[in-house]
Amino acid sequence: MQATVRTYDPATRSGTVFLDDGTVLAFPARAFDAGPLLLLRSGQRVNIAVSGEEITFITLSTFPLPS
Repeated sequence: MQATVRTYDPATRSGTVFLDDGTVLAFPARAFDAGPLLLLRSGQRVNIAVSGEEITFITLSTFPLPS
């Protein structure tokens, strides 16, 4: 699923994204740490993996999600 970065805090490595329908979801540090990223900025398009209502993986839209 794709989303757009709303906020990102490099100190906590967590933040929020907008889904395409405008829904805001938070992502924890473990979702950020699961991927190859070093930082994010507001407005970036990202791919996210979701389990239930929790984001479990976040990466740039040009990178694949884990299988």
